[in-house]
Amino acid sequence: MKVAIIGAGSLGQSIGKGLLKSKTVETLYLTKRNLESLNDFNAYTEVVLTSDNEKAVKNAGVLIFAVQPRHFDGILKNLKPLIKENHVIISVITGFSIDKIEAIVGNDKNIIRSMPNTAASVGQSMTCISSNTKGKEKVTIAKTIFNSLGTSLEIPEEQLQAATVICASGIAFWMRLIRATTQGAIQLGFEPDEAHELAMQTCFGAATLLKESGKHPEAEIDRVTTPGGCTIEGLNEMEHQGLSSSLIKGINASFEKINQIKK
Repeated sequence: MKVAIIGAGSLGQSIGKGLLKSKTVETLYLTKRNLESLNDFNAYTEVVLTSDNEKAVKNAGVLIFAVQPRHFDGILKNLKPLIKENHVIISVITGFSIDKIEAIVGNDKNIIRSMPNTAASVGQSMTCISSNTKGKEKVTIAKTIFNSLGTSLEIPEEQLQAATVICASGIAFWMRLIRATTQGAIQLGFEPDEAHELAMQTCFGAATLLKESGKHPEAEIDRVTTPGGCTIEGLNEMEHQGLSSSLIKGINASFEKINQIKK
């Protein structure tokens, strides 16, 4: 598979690292105006670094666009003459609909929108995928790419904004929870590096338990909350202070903002 990532910023680089680790690509083109930030990729023989988007499009079959939303329209218009029917266009750009992409390159192109997160670089992304009618023929290619970076789920495009909040913004939400747990551990007497390790591994363990058991979170919570014990005492205090409601309010606030960006 020959892949080009147009706009190798943080997310583009995460996708690139994941593709290289999983050995999914034969050739990987990474484009960026300033190539210095991509020096780490020089160690890979299958990577071509370039500031020339046209060169990347000409030499790749799968085009992953990861540029900033305000630049996407102009870049796509410039590349339109080079985009052929056999190209697979994958956009990971927030708020830029399939209809808008079709209006530029035509509805006879394979167009797929996806929203991975930065955990793609370690093969643990949750990626949601939507496509136009023509692109449905190539969804399996997109799934192959994003399953190599974690897990993927095909959903209707109208749900993609919400998926962005849960999966992409969600990385930051979980990081903040881990940070708070770390701070709590330091207050209880652990050294910062110890506290960080405790918080990280416990979070990872909780997610792994749910994924492998298929149980509802409350079922696992019941296993560790004994009557009159310290766990239920802590959980109840967190709820009294608004833990769940704050998370839900934050998710809804992000969703409202992403819809403003779309407009």
